[in-house]
Amino acid sequence: MKQSLQLRTSQHLALTPQLQQSIRLLQLSTLELHQELEQILSDNPLLERIDDPLDNSVRLLADGAISASSSGNGEGSAGDSGDAPATGGDDSFDSNFERGEGGDSAEAGANGESDWSFDDVARTSKAPDDDDARPQLEAHRVTLREHLLEQMRVTVREARDRALLEVVVDALDENGYLSEPLEEIHARLPEELEIEIEELAVALKLLQSFDPVGVGARDAAECLALQIRAMPCVPLVTRRLALLIVEQHLPLFAQRDFNKLKRALDCDDEDLREAQAVIKQCNPHPGTLFAGETSDYVVPDVIVKRTKNGWQVVLNHDVMPRLRVNAMYANILKRGKGEGSLTSQLQEAKWLIKNMRQRFDTILRVAQAIVERQRNFFSHGAVAMRPLVLREIADTLGLHESTISRVTTQKYMLTPHGMFELKYFFGSHVATEAGGEASSTAIRALIKQLIGAEDSKNPFSDSKIADMLGEQGMVVARRTVAKYREALKIPPVSLRKSL
Repeated sequence: MKQSLQLRTSQHLALTPQLQQSIRLLQLSTLELHQELEQILSDNPLLERIDDPLDNSVRLLADGAISASSSGNGEGSAGDSGDAPATGGDDSFDSNFERGEGGDSAEAGANGESDWSFDDVARTSKAPDDDDARPQLEAHRVTLREHLLEQMRVTVREARDRALLEVVVDALDENGYLSEPLEEIHARLPEELEIEIEELAVALKLLQSFDPVGVGARDAAECLALQIRAMPCVPLVTRRLALLIVEQHLPLFAQRDFNKLKRALDCDDEDLREAQAVIKQCNPHPGTLFAGETSDYVVPDVIVKRTKNGWQVVLNHDVMPRLRVNAMYANILKRGKGEGSLTSQLQEAKWLIKNMRQRFDTILRVAQAIVERQRNFFSHGAVAMRPLVLREIADTLGLHESTISRVTTQKYMLTPHGMFELKYFFGSHVATEAGGEASSTAIRALIKQLIGAEDSKNPFSDSKIADMLGEQGMVVARRTVAKYREALKIPPVSLRKSL
């Protein structure tokens, strides 16, 4: 082959650093975004936040004087220089969304008062010396072990008995059960202590008399039995029947096989119903009362409100960071005294501010398009949800389908019906007899309504629910009904039946 030189022109997509940052910011959740922002702020001195949470606190100046002024009042951290350049335009993220200059994204106040508000309680400012303004410290959470040992200190006097009881307490799991046999606990103890297994059994018996009732049980049956024996004002016949159920027939009771229970116990419906009411008062996991788990809260990215002109979407300004370029460093670069590293950091700061604005603008546009197509949901609830796919929103906004997928992942919308992830409004379609389409979300809502209105003595089976949906024109198979029911965490018909 003969070698030759050729000149060609072609087009290809290049992911610039700015585009890569824009894509990364778009797919981050609110929590991840603020974590990423804190890291960027610590690395780039030319970037600063206007919405500093410590703005209203008392600060010490360089000369030791006390200053209560904040950097978020428009002066800036380098507001000492009068010739500091203005940081508007692309150099600040004091976003147009906050000033209501986004057309449809303007505040609802311009269109009149809305009949539903995200925050109905007005925020009142308090003086720094007000007692209510002092930070409230979280109280110490008492653990199950601490609670049991405190009871041991006031009931047990002998040091040996306390030590044995503490060994048993340390073997409890988070639910308050003693899942490890006493024989294994006894085998771990040093032989020179000459501890008999009967002593451990006595310590366990004493532990089971402590609060909460049921702690120290070795299984669910023993836990329920301990609580039933400690219940006051329970008739003797009912207490005896309830103990017989939890100690000998607990699997049948859990499966709600009441016919077999009545034959095994030789009782009628009324007696079984009274025993069932007693068992339902028990807590099968007494140790969870002292669990240290904390609730995770979701902060919405957009809020949907009803106004005189219909449903309106606004951004949640509480999750929108306000950024700007540091005035002092910008003034140094303006005079040509900065180094090359400062120039690159200035460009990175401008990129971040622009990409941050673009992120929230894209989220708002996607949310507006979703609300426009799901108006019936906001007016009538989940049963009025229509089928929607990512491609439909992408074609409407002129964006790629992958962009819509990034926007709707871990982004939340607050509505009068509750908090929903943006992906909730997308769902597959199910054909109807009339030739139309129904959303799978609407079908799940109908299934939940049908089961909620059923007779607990004769609940609907999956086949019956499929037939009832077919009567409404929705062709749904029994397996599909079972799949939707399990997604809603609704138990099967055998576990929904009651006396």
